[in-house]
Amino acid sequence: MCLKAPQTFENNSDGSGVFLFRRAAGAITGRAAERGGNTGEIRVRRRRLFWVYYILFTLLILVCAIFSGWASARVHSAYGKFGKVANASHMTGYDTAVRLLRSNGVYDISVGRVKGNLTDHFDPKRQVVNLSDATYGSDSVAAVAVAAHEIGHVMQREKGYIPYKIRAAIVPVANIGSRLALPLVLVGLLLDLFIYTGSGTEWGFYLAMVGVILYGLSTLFMLVTLPVELDASRRAKKMLLAEGILSEEEKPGASKVLSAAALTYVASLLTSLVYFLRFLTWVLMLFGRSRRD
Repeated sequence: MCLKAPQTFENNSDGSGVFLFRRAAGAITGRAAERGGNTGEIRVRRRRLFWVYYILFTLLILVCAIFSGWASARVHSAYGKFGKVANASHMTGYDTAVRLLRSNGVYDISVGRVKGNLTDHFDPKRQVVNLSDATYGSDSVAAVAVAAHEIGHVMQREKGYIPYKIRAAIVPVANIGSRLALPLVLVGLLLDLFIYTGSGTEWGFYLAMVGVILYGLSTLFMLVTLPVELDASRRAKKMLLAEGILSEEEKPGASKVLSAAALTYVASLLTSLVYFLRFLTWVLMLFGRSRRD
């Protein structure tokens, strides 16, 4: 399963997100002053905070991007290396998937083929384990490791693995939330800027916070995904050895491939967490919710 990172104010290459943030922050700062604050002090403090947070989160995002690139390179390097090493049993990715399903008493799941490289995934709705071209007909150590990993997800479903069930439940809500988060914040901002009456409930702020919460569901998804992927890899290595598909001497190669793949999920979690914290911080700054102002 794949969940795109939620869009943020700064994802626009032309910098319009930063412009919107600064204009909105300035407008809200001015209005806050009208409510009884000191105009000069508020503006100076807000501008300083803006640049501090902007530089901080920019650096964190840069670090995450570098780590993600390194993790991705590790995956391709490990797969490229052990994708050329044939396993002793000479079983292909397809053979491995079918054998592991049948040996675990699973007969209602089929094994299919999808185009691409490292596009392998288990589709619980269609009851099929899809193996990529690089995995399906290959008898390499890497291929059987990836195939076994996907069967690991099947066994998680069969055994009622709690994190897997939680992730499956979060997927649709997280996907919707990542799409609605930014629009809700923008609508909330417009309400706060132009429909503020000076008293009563600040609906704009609450609407924006709903957007932030929806945004955070993508981070929760990545948080739950990490243990799910690690457990699937653990199950994969155990099944490969138990069925004699890989020997003890071949196990380190499979472990390197699966461990490299796990790093990409760690990178995704860290990136998602940084984006969420930045989004939350910016919304709080936009709406001037500091009670001390």
